[in-house]
Amino acid sequence: MQLKNLIKNSHFKFLDGVIIVVLILLSFLPIVIFSWQQVEQEPGTVVTYEAVLTVDGKEINTFPLEAGTKKYTYRYTDADGDYNLIEVDGDEIRIVEANCGDQVCVQRGAIKKARETIVCLPHKLLIEVVASDGNQEGNVIY
Repeated sequence: MQLKNLIKNSHFKFLDGVIIVVLILLSFLPIVIFSWQQVEQEPGTVVTYEAVLTVDGKEINTFPLEAGTKKYTYRYTDADGDYNLIEVDGDEIRIVEANCGDQVCVQRGAIKKARETIVCLPHKLLIEVVASDGNQEGNVIY
């Protein structure tokens, strides 16, 4: 009997519950829309990736990232003698050695997705993976 009176005197109505459920369902709508847009791609489109090396805002070199290609290294040395040893292994790129103090760029590890970056702040060096189709997948990590 007491429960009936509690429900009867409650300020919560049936339509309030319906509105709350609808709002919760609508909150997931952006996830559905954005995932649907990413799946949409022209059939037969081949996406290629390359890593762009820039130092102090100037493009120095580009490295094609293709699975199955041979591993090689590239050494960048600036006028002050600071260096970064860059390794390209198929579709991944990473910095394996640097003479900077913090070694954050070495600890970052390999990257291969579009818009992923490796940054060496002491040397003002940036490696960013870009896709031929302008895809924005991946995270930007500094």
